[in-house]
Amino acid sequence: MAIPLLNIKNLFMKNKIALLLLMPAFHVLAQETIKKDTLQTVKVEGSRKSLKKSNSITTNTTTMTSHELLKAACCNLAESFETNPSIDVNFSDALTGTKQIKMLGLTSPYLMITEENIPSVRGASQAYGLSFTPGTWVESIQITKGAGSVVNGFESISGQINTELIKPINDIPFFLNVYGSTDSRFELNTHFNKKINDKWSSSLFLHGNTRVAKNDMNGDGFLDNPLAKQINVLNRYQYYNAEKGWVSFVNFRYMNDKKQTGEINFEPKRDRGTTNYWGSEINTERLDVSTKLGYVFKDMPYQSIGFQNAFTSHDQNSYFGLNRYDIKQNSYYSNLIFNSIINNTMHKFATGLNFTFDNYSEFVNTNPYSRIDNSVGAFFEYTYDNTSDFSIILGGRLDYHNRLGAFITPRLHLRYNPWNNGVFRFSAGRGKRAANIFAENQQLFASARSFEILNDSGKIYGLDPEIAWNYGLSFSQKFSLFGKSADVGFDFYRTDFQNQAVVDLYQSPQQVLFYNLNGKSYANSLQLEFNYELVKHFDLRTAYKYYDIQTRYLSGTFQRPLQAKHRFFANLAYATHIAEKGQRWKFDYTLNWLGDQQLPNTRSNPVADRLPEFSPSFSVMNVQVTRSFSSTFEMYIGGENIGNYKQDKAILGSENPFSTTFDTSIIYAPVFGQMYYAGLRLKIK
Repeated sequence: MAIPLLNIKNLFMKNKIALLLLMPAFHVLAQETIKKDTLQTVKVEGSRKSLKKSNSITTNTTTMTSHELLKAACCNLAESFETNPSIDVNFSDALTGTKQIKMLGLTSPYLMITEENIPSVRGASQAYGLSFTPGTWVESIQITKGAGSVVNGFESISGQINTELIKPINDIPFFLNVYGSTDSRFELNTHFNKKINDKWSSSLFLHGNTRVAKNDMNGDGFLDNPLAKQINVLNRYQYYNAEKGWVSFVNFRYMNDKKQTGEINFEPKRDRGTTNYWGSEINTERLDVSTKLGYVFKDMPYQSIGFQNAFTSHDQNSYFGLNRYDIKQNSYYSNLIFNSIINNTMHKFATGLNFTFDNYSEFVNTNPYSRIDNSVGAFFEYTYDNTSDFSIILGGRLDYHNRLGAFITPRLHLRYNPWNNGVFRFSAGRGKRAANIFAENQQLFASARSFEILNDSGKIYGLDPEIAWNYGLSFSQKFSLFGKSADVGFDFYRTDFQNQAVVDLYQSPQQVLFYNLNGKSYANSLQLEFNYELVKHFDLRTAYKYYDIQTRYLSGTFQRPLQAKHRFFANLAYATHIAEKGQRWKFDYTLNWLGDQQLPNTRSNPVADRLPEFSPSFSVMNVQVTRSFSSTFEMYIGGENIGNYKQDKAILGSENPFSTTFDTSIIYAPVFGQMYYAGLRLKIK
């Protein structure tokens, strides 16, 4: 029995705003279902923008659709932002090949990263968690700058990234993606979908990747990328009853990830714990179980209730040379949300309760650290929207945390459209978080630095919680230029830290110091954008970003290390017209230029192991060509860093990795050089 598409559309469209607050997954489901129904009669797929910004929503949010994700290989979530100007992507170290993202100049711990509105990358998974979600699983990504919604918690400071996975009700019966690259990385993704009956659907996602060969392109004796294996399985079920207003998701996920890196000649069984050769292994096992249940009141379609629950077990065992770091985290998250209106649909509200439980067990060299964090909170968020030129979201939450105490989190978002296709937005909000200093700075274990915590009066490793205010103003304008669509925009955000867990790499190249902020710390971010359709199906996307990020350290006030003050981004995308049989060519080119970056202090090292105060500027270029042979089969080839720019002296002390000058963490540019890849996608509809 086919699911009644028109009934779904009517039910969801009546309650679009309520469901958007309740569970963005429900909203996306409705939109995708409506799209599928529309495409049966009108084919407009080729004209859709792969990056979407709406003038009618209150927050400064960009949606990356599945079409945007196909512009690059997007092997995992960390690699999905290469063509997005709002997110900066950098390598975190010279060994693991892990890509780190930043927004508004701040690293990912200051972002709230959620999967279908449930917190996902946090705590133990901060260093590598973005690489645990395969790109083919992703349906869309919503990127919100500035303070996020109070519905999602109190930890967001610089923004929120929410990932929507492919929904079982919309998925095709079979999908296959095969990928291989010149750095010996190979991946296989298969999706199986089954419509169990008219209300139940199920999807099984299988992902495996491996890197089997040793590469040392810069000749320093160390692997440029780790030998790696990952198995990742997701089984999800969706229940949908349009007539009675019920929607439910149940997810089961298991992931096992293994990495080996270090010197070319390092053999774990022989050399672990010795000074024969320097090496590292990072083994992670993770289990996730989550449920979501939503109900739309049949007689009151503007009123809904949702209940989210998630359990996570994360177990990482690792060593870096003679440094050992293990972390286990068991977490439970629960969120109850109620949405309704006040008098009419121009006045809406969301209210509910959150509960979070985290049990951490860490082992740092010879020191054990264990703690249990739990918090309970209540939130209320009011939305006024006159449906034309003005809307405001005013929210607040009251939380009690066993370590952070009781505190209030206010958030404000405002939108004003002064004229046609122009929109101003303003946001302000406060965030508070406990910094997991070891999990968030794991790249520093692959060095000779000693770890020292200078404070002991706080409740998180002796430190106080991080507290920051974020303020932002943005403007965008769509217009026509020479008969083609164009848009310009700017946004400016400032983050002021009232307290911060300072990570000090300026005091000595043999130390990393952690202490509470004593002075000012702020991050100013300015972004200018210009986008233009040069000719039909040929789009230009550009952005310039300026960052002024400074912190008071023991030795003075400096820029945040390894952060370019100036960045320029450009993307060119051309696609031929879709032929009747679905045949098409697509070409994508992306340029990232980074200005100089202040480097950590190495002045006291021997001359051979010193770095300048600032790195040189450089650019990285990526390309991809995709050929669609039909609506079900396509092949792609691409290249990353085709200009072959490589950082000089990526590893300090590589000749003697057990010396006091050894450091693999000062990475400002690519290490591997040129990398080319190819793959294919097969769909059975």
